[in-house]
Amino acid sequence: MTRALALLVAAVIAIAVGLAGASVVLTPLRLGAPGGLTAEGLLFWIALTTAASMAPIQSPRGPAVSVFIAPLLASILVGGPTAGLIVAALGTTDLRELRREVPWYGTLYNHASAVIGAVLAGWLYLALAGGALPDTLQTLVAAVLAGIVFFVTGELFSGLAIAIRQSRSLREVLAADLRAYGLGLLGLVPLAWLMALAYEHVGYVVALLFALPLYTTRAAYASVVEIRRMFVQTIRALASAIDARDPSTKKHSEHVSSIAVEIGEEMGLGEVDLEKLQWGGLLHDVGKIGIPDAVLLKPSRLNREERVAMNAHPEKGRDILRDVDALEPILPVILHHHQWYNGSGYPRVEVDGVERALVGEEIPLLARILHVADAFEAMTAVRPYRLNPLTPAQALAELRKYSGIQFDPGVVDAFARTETGRGRWPRPAADAVPEPPVPMIGELARQRADAARAQGGDRPSEPPAGPA
Repeated sequence: MTRALALLVAAVIAIAVGLAGASVVLTPLRLGAPGGLTAEGLLFWIALTTAASMAPIQSPRGPAVSVFIAPLLASILVGGPTAGLIVAALGTTDLRELRREVPWYGTLYNHASAVIGAVLAGWLYLALAGGALPDTLQTLVAAVLAGIVFFVTGELFSGLAIAIRQSRSLREVLAADLRAYGLGLLGLVPLAWLMALAYEHVGYVVALLFALPLYTTRAAYASVVEIRRMFVQTIRALASAIDARDPSTKKHSEHVSSIAVEIGEEMGLGEVDLEKLQWGGLLHDVGKIGIPDAVLLKPSRLNREERVAMNAHPEKGRDILRDVDALEPILPVILHHHQWYNGSGYPRVEVDGVERALVGEEIPLLARILHVADAFEAMTAVRPYRLNPLTPAQALAELRKYSGIQFDPGVVDAFARTETGRGRWPRPAADAVPEPPVPMIGELARQRADAARAQGGDRPSEPPAGPA
């Protein structure tokens, strides 16, 4: 645990303890009071909240999501802030904590965050509804506002922890989480009001019926996450199929994807752009599916026509993927990942009526990032024409040498600050040596090196292949 995270955990726990003490003193729990909460009812809300918390859905690169907000808020509406803090402290346990998959300080932090949100939401509800039973429009409005306070408080503390742990900006984390599930969870607030209404006027048995919409909401979140996971797995499978055409480039696309995302994180890009880099890295060479083996695997120098065919793979990749709506945002990344910063890359496109390569800031930022990641991975990988690849330090020196010529200087600087750029490139040993290694000497080695340079520029010191 870092010092910053330790300070955050200590601060949140201290705030939770302070608010809990104030709630007990200012709004004490009166079990069995007329119109109030019974001991049996308190146990009911603890049990229902625990059931809703037990199996959270892990969102990509974000927090675990559960639907306990509805029964927890309902307990606040019928029992007040102190009842809510008891339910929050005891009922927000999930299976990961019981299996000790969450460190002790993480468990304390999560429960303390829930306690803070419960007390603040309870106080707001009392101020707006005056302790009235949840059966009027005024109490519904008060419940909605209290639910928003609880949700925002939880999001803030969760986002702070993630931002510190993953070295991301808080704004980026919150924006990604709100976009992913924010409105859905807020939609559970009116359900909490209905649960409290049913409990007050009929009994906890009827309130239990609302467990069904909670279950369906959780199932919907699980389906969304699973569909996304399957989509990414399909993309990875396609990337593996692309790399399999040339055994010497095993896992090239996967490595490029991870490096590109690392650069994007260092540059402070948002979740949407990081996802584009992830998918763009995996699919940047998909156009090579349309390149004949006679060209793609040719061991000797490519002639002019073959170079033109090879340089068409970014456009072929765009054309292959253009009918997939979900992948439309990454088409510019795939199309322009071989553009050079000084304008001597490819493909040529029409700009103001003139067909030419893109220059500098005209090249999409994500394509400039992918270009650096692609070049670094290629230079540090074993190839049949280069059994002794460059070290990370040597590859970084090459990137700096051609900064402002082939590569965006800002992207190169950002890459140099990443773990990979500092020489901690975690290439698995199994991927570092081709099977079986074939020694290359003399003319054959030179021909294969020439062919590789003509096929897309493994070495940044070579000019891009294709017509000038």
